[in-house]
Amino acid sequence: MVSNGSFTVKQIAERYGVNVTKVGDWIATGQLRGINIALHPGRRPRWRILAADLAAFEAARSASPPTPVTLRRRRADPQVIQFF
Repeated sequence: MVSNGSFTVKQIAERYGVNVTKVGDWIATGQLRGINIALHPGRRPRWRILAADLAAFEAARSASPPTPVTLRRRRADPQVIQFF
């Protein structure tokens, strides 16, 4: 972790065991918020990810218990005789 509470792309890639390209894809698609600190914005980006943004990314991707499915019963048709 960098001293100011931010992470580099390489640190995040090592943390999750993925390639740095994957982290760049997360940033490009908006799944992970990053700040470009490059001196020249038109050139190669130098991304920093704040700890709060990383926590939001983890929360959005964390597993949650499935919502319970409620089954609706059909109303019996009064004209149908059921044989068992």
